Amino acid sequence: MPADRPVALDEYPVHQAPLSMKHVVSGDRNAYDRCIFHVFDHAGRAVLILGLGVYPNAGVIDAYATLRLGDRLHAVRASDALGDDRTDLSVGPLRITVDTPLKRLSLHCDPDPADPGGLSYDLTWTAEFPTLWEPHHLQRRGDRLTLEGRRFVQAGNVTGVIRAGGEELRPTAAQWTGTRDRSWGVRPLPGEAGGRAAEEHRTEGFHWLWIPVRFDDRFLMVVVQEDADGHRSLNEAVQVFPEDSGRHDVQLGWPHTDIRYRPGTRHPESAVVHLTDPARKPLELGVEILNSSPLAVGAGYPPATDWQHGSWQGRGWTDRRVYDLSDPAAHPTAAYGVTDHSARFTLDGRTGHGIFEHGSFGRHDPSGFADFSSVAP
Repeated sequence: MPADRPVALDEYPVHQAPLSMKHVVSGDRNAYDRCIFHVFDHAGRAVLILGLGVYPNAGVIDAYATLRLGDRLHAVRASDALGDDRTDLSVGPLRITVDTPLKRLSLHCDPDPADPGGLSYDLTWTAEFPTLWEPHHLQRRGDRLTLEGRRFVQAGNVTGVIRAGGEELRPTAAQWTGTRDRSWGVRPLPGEAGGRAAEEHRTEGFHWLWIPVRFDDRFLMVVVQEDADGHRSLNEAVQVFPEDSGRHDVQLGWPHTDIRYRPGTRHPESAVVHLTDPARKPLELGVEILNSSPLAVGAGYPPATDWQHGSWQGRGWTDRRVYDLSDPAAHPTAAYGVTDHSARFTLDGRTGHGIFEHGSFGRHDPSGFADFSSVAP
């Protein structure tokens, strides 16, 4: 029997290259296609982060979910061999169903029969604003392309139920917010050899902000990536309005951010993002951090030491565990990964809620950080 046959998606006129939809155009081992969701309450008590990704040239599909409640981080991770049906967004106990593309999705995690108090959820994510393209994201180390991603972001509400640690949370549209990000392209997988590029082009510093904010009448997105000297390789600040409003997207200039860090750390406690409307009127986006979830703990983002996205774990792998976040020293690598903070935002008399995703490693001249050991005074 031939090893390669058409898959179901090949029936549809969606091809971008003379290949089966089973394959991606790039032969790069780091090709990926994945999503992330943030679900959080406005009181700052709970932060649920979940996602699913496929890695066609590695033959892997995996997914994860983490819920922070107090100092406990409940985590579920699953990985398997990638099959032919790209519309099947499930692996192990974790499942995402696209009910109405770009409008409504279902998010599900089966309970653990061996641990009824473990993390499970059954949620409906409903968009309130149109999708927004983020800037095309390119990153090189010397001549080596290390990242090329296309992403869209969106905000909405979430309803349903979350269970963990003997508690039951029932998200409502009025008291909870949901944001999501869909991306695909090339992104480093574990095991990538550095070679000459890593040896001769060492990273001095990296500073990252990704800030989706849902207000009642608008969605605001800010994204910034800077090098050690503050040179900006990614920059966007845009307001998006409901589809039936008749209003066009509004760009808000070149964002500058003042961050107040917890002394002795690079953990943000509050911030002000300085924006400018088209009439050159200054705007201040105020940020109050409510809760925090480090992506390097449980969620599989670098530099996680127990599991990372795209790594082969064998067929039918599932892992459930609970992390204690009360002692930062117990997770020393978390400070060198991106952390997602749920936050309350203010803008021009409005109050909204969203994610203040932040990562700052190594030298960053605008922040006064001299090297990887530098922290706020």
